[in-house]
Amino acid sequence: MHARVWAPNCQSVQLVIVDDPGGGSDSILEPEGNGYFSGIIPSIGPGTRYRFRLDEGEAYPDPASRFQPEGPHGPSQVIDPAFDWGDTDWRGVAIEGQVVYELHVGTFTRGGTFRAAIDRLPDLVDTGITLIEVMPVADFAGRFGWGYDGVNLFAPSHLYGTPDDFRAFVDAAHRLELGVILDVVYNHFGPDGNYMNKFSSRYTSGQATEWGDALNFDGQDSAPVREYFITNARYWIEEFHLDGLRLDATQQITDRSTPHIMTEIGDAARDAAGERGIVLIAENEPQQTALVREKRDGGMGLDALWNDDFHHSARVAATGRSEAYYSGYRGSPQEFISAAKYGYLYQGEWYAWQQHGRGTAALDLAPTKFVVFTQNHDQVANSADGRRLHDETSRGRFRALTTLLLLLPQTPMLFQGQEFAASAPFLYFADHNPELARLVRGGRAKFVSQFPSVGSIDESSRISDPGDPRTFLRCKLDWAERHAHRQALDLHRDLLRLRREDPVLSAQRPRALDGAVLSDHAFLLRYFGGADGDRLLLVNLGARLHADPLAEPLAAPPAETVWQTVFSSEDRAYGGWGTPEIATRADGWWLPAESAALLSSHHG
Repeated sequence: MHARVWAPNCQSVQLVIVDDPGGGSDSILEPEGNGYFSGIIPSIGPGTRYRFRLDEGEAYPDPASRFQPEGPHGPSQVIDPAFDWGDTDWRGVAIEGQVVYELHVGTFTRGGTFRAAIDRLPDLVDTGITLIEVMPVADFAGRFGWGYDGVNLFAPSHLYGTPDDFRAFVDAAHRLELGVILDVVYNHFGPDGNYMNKFSSRYTSGQATEWGDALNFDGQDSAPVREYFITNARYWIEEFHLDGLRLDATQQITDRSTPHIMTEIGDAARDAAGERGIVLIAENEPQQTALVREKRDGGMGLDALWNDDFHHSARVAATGRSEAYYSGYRGSPQEFISAAKYGYLYQGEWYAWQQHGRGTAALDLAPTKFVVFTQNHDQVANSADGRRLHDETSRGRFRALTTLLLLLPQTPMLFQGQEFAASAPFLYFADHNPELARLVRGGRAKFVSQFPSVGSIDESSRISDPGDPRTFLRCKLDWAERHAHRQALDLHRDLLRLRREDPVLSAQRPRALDGAVLSDHAFLLRYFGGADGDRLLLVNLGARLHADPLAEPLAAPPAETVWQTVFSSEDRAYGGWGTPEIATRADGWWLPAESAALLSSHHG
């Protein structure tokens, strides 16, 4: 077995076999002269547990460990990458046509493992999901956590199973024609169980991020650091057959090099996929669209960006609360029309909350390049008590916003349990050592204090302790609710089927949509379908409305056709009050309160 490690801080490196019953001597790795140490160790193979002893002192886990069976503080284990894959006919995914589903392995099922999650995959297919986005699985310290404090970036968390269990999860998804992408954190290492600086102080740059020291992608000795992360991206695609990556908080990745590290990571991931299609999605709070522009135009060549703007407008419209980072949004009809047409709302405009301009130009980008959502792990947890959106607003308004979300030409994303209005909250949970746990509790309390509606309430009565196991357990989905909450499930299932089967809605054509404001809480969107006819989406987020669209050209059906209602969020099957036929009349349209309806042009 060949061993190699980058340890420029060290004069000597030895490989220590931890479970050697004979207590054999350590194997010395030879210096290569470039900071790397390497050697052939005949006595180790799959299953062997080992550490690296540095300068004849302490022994630490492998920085590129494939598995940590006892967690980040324990020994590394040699893993055989061979696996009996059953997805040989799988050709991967493209961003077009995807319906994304974000899940956290530990709370997605009661079992909280990769194997337990396999049993629920048919339910996702039945709902209409096409692409699973798994929250980070790189091993981290503690008994539970979100995964964004990973320290062993090549090792699937021992809390969820073995590497082969993760491969089995991906293989099972592919057999059901479900894609799987992985959320990866390439902006910092977690604070607990992080031994990278024992091998080299050059992994970090000394610059601060919101979560720790920034990684060194452009400073002294940055080449091996870049290699580490580029190789990690290749690794997940090659050895786990993943269909892409979701790159966390890319605004915290600093690189003045050419090409940018994001470009090299993307290129490596696509090269690793070979003929398989993959998707690369970035989270980027300042909305830097260069990430998804073509490399020939100076971009980084990724496929899509999370769109917080749409979420913020939807949440304000749902709750009526515009505070903290929601304060730049009104949840108005014009915001939804602009989001439907152009993706981001902020494309350089002044954002008062941050006291500077926000966003970059995006008017020319295809709608598929924007991932839209009304819930995700961050935003549900940021409600302090982890309440889902359906608990923050009326049922009718929730159904109307769901209809809008799932019929937009952008790439929609649901958060686990959203499709059946799960009662389980999603809270911030992290199991740390006592001192770090104290700091995390204080930091969490400080964060939510920016919301006046939360910060004015005593911390102990509102904010769950992230380190309390009960906080974690409360977040586990109850899959019996998928049947008990059948009306919510049917709403999502029917909308996704409509999105998939309707040739106009499924086309996701750029600049094939326009809209008009009908009142201060109602609007329409018109989808231009050419030979397939047009579609008209009416959304009313307020009281029952008498709209007079007779002078609005977008309300007129194409020549020799009439509008016919094909979907209503107020259908009694979804828990609504029913919807009368909506058609243009001399006295205008009556739109039910808090509802959405889709009309199609038909020859009449």
